[in-house]
Order: sequence, then structure tokens, then C-alpha cells
Amino acid sequence: MKKCVITVVGKDTVGIIAKVCTYLAETGINILDISQTIVSGYFNMMMIVDMTSPSKSYDDVISDLDKLGEEIGVLIKCQREEIFDMMHRI
Repeated sequence: MKKCVITVVGKDTVGIIAKVCTYLAETGINILDISQTIVSGYFNMMMIVDMTSPSKSYDDVISDLDKLGEEIGVLIKCQREEIFDMMHRI
């Protein structure tokens, strides 16, 4: 299984989760775990996803998520799990 960590951060608005999850479903990316919070009007979501067999390449997914983030006014980042783990080790 190829896991990735997707983070979504920005001002809270209606439909953020729906739009991100719809894109992932349409691309064949399965959400394994999801957590979201809103603090003082700011939205924060972190997902662990399975990218074993998406319909698009990893680079295309990153590009599409960047564009989607711009459209809905949030910052969306996608990192491979092993890179995320290395960057956040103590």
C-alpha cells in the first residue's frame, strides 16, 4: 500500500471536505483516516490516503489538489508517508 498524507488549511467555508473528498473518490484514492478541526474560523484537516492505484499520476494529483485549493481558498498539500515521517521525526 502506498500511503500519503494530505493536509488542508485555510479559512473555513462550506463544502471544503465535500470537494476534496469528491476529487479523491473520482481519482480512485481511498481515505484511510481523516481528522478535521476548526479553530477561530480556520479550517484544518489531515488525511491518510491509499494511493496504490489512482487513475492519475502522483504529480498530476499534486497539481490538481493545488488547483482545487486555489479554487476553494485553502492550501492543500500532499506528501508521501515516508517523506512526511522523515520530516516530522524528533
